[in-house]
Amino acid sequence: MSDKKEFRVGLIGYGFMGRTHSNAYKRVGDFFPDLKYRPVLKAVCARNEERVTAFAEQWGYESVETDWRKVVARDDIDAIDICTPNNMHAEIAIAAAEAGKMVLCEKPLARTVAEAQPMVDAIEKAGVANTVYYNYRRIPAVTLAKQLIDAGKLGKIFHYRANFLQDWTISPELPQGGEGLWRLDNDAAGSGVTGDLLAHCIDTAMWLNGGIKDVSAMTETFIKERVHSLTGEKQKVGIDDACIFHCHFDNGSLGLFESTRYARGHKALYTFEINGEHASIKWNLHDLTRLEYFDHRDESIERGWRSIHVTDGDQPYMDKWWVPGLSIGYEHSFVHQVADFLQCLEEGKPCSPTFKEAQETQKVCEAVLESAKSKSWKDTGVSW
Repeated sequence: MSDKKEFRVGLIGYGFMGRTHSNAYKRVGDFFPDLKYRPVLKAVCARNEERVTAFAEQWGYESVETDWRKVVARDDIDAIDICTPNNMHAEIAIAAAEAGKMVLCEKPLARTVAEAQPMVDAIEKAGVANTVYYNYRRIPAVTLAKQLIDAGKLGKIFHYRANFLQDWTISPELPQGGEGLWRLDNDAAGSGVTGDLLAHCIDTAMWLNGGIKDVSAMTETFIKERVHSLTGEKQKVGIDDACIFHCHFDNGSLGLFESTRYARGHKALYTFEINGEHASIKWNLHDLTRLEYFDHRDESIERGWRSIHVTDGDQPYMDKWWVPGLSIGYEHSFVHQVADFLQCLEEGKPCSPTFKEAQETQKVCEAVLESAKSKSWKDTGVSW
């Protein structure tokens, strides 16, 4: 360990994403031993001192802060990891960049394109390493899909379709806002399923298939009013509960995307399918170690969908884990992102998706919401 350079982390936020990121920092050195950097959990910050102290003790953070500005100002912190609600991303990221800290941020980058732009500007002005946690790119089966597409296995792409379905907000008794339900509060989240779920689908889609040129969308808010958990009063619901949009990609292919939190029976069903002139691929988060593949060039008597079990050592990331046939899970995608970030840091390269790349996803999200509101096609302005 003596030859490892410390990567001293200050984590802002201790919720669901704080746990996934903390796990990644703790595990990455065990399974990626060749990395030159060793994460050190220096500080975790949240407003509730009792809860953040308990979190620090559980996950092994050396210290606790209740004001994120103090974490940013500390000389013993190299990187700020932002796991807060979306409305806090911009202020923290900009301050961290101005302080010369590396910045790792949960998705989406911000609530709006206008809010994201100063973040990108601050990062680029400071020249600090940065990344945004669109973790699904780093599930081995999804990374394998990228390799197959880049190798030309599918040929010209005609169709890309994706959905992300959940069912946890169907009850009208569910309140909005507060620590656990900020995703239902438009002021904190910026949008509903578009920024929370479709942003993942959009990032993956553009990574695999190139830029999205224009969109036509519709959204729906099924429950118009909910009690706000902080005030106890009924307030108008500002987020989108469901969204469907179709689009043109820069490569000429068509896209179809759907997301909802009102699909009874689905807790987190994320799927995509891509159809090309030679072959098709599809993937399902519920069976995340498998990539389905169909190649029309196979002999007709044996032509059909095949299931590729992505656990072999020559497949993406899998040489770091177990023996072939033994699966890994959701949490490993965050380990992979931290590993890639530290490897890029060592090599002096940007770690995709950068803030600038994540802003392109933000542009699509915003165009989707504007299209739904105006009931018209909207150009995204994406440069991919």
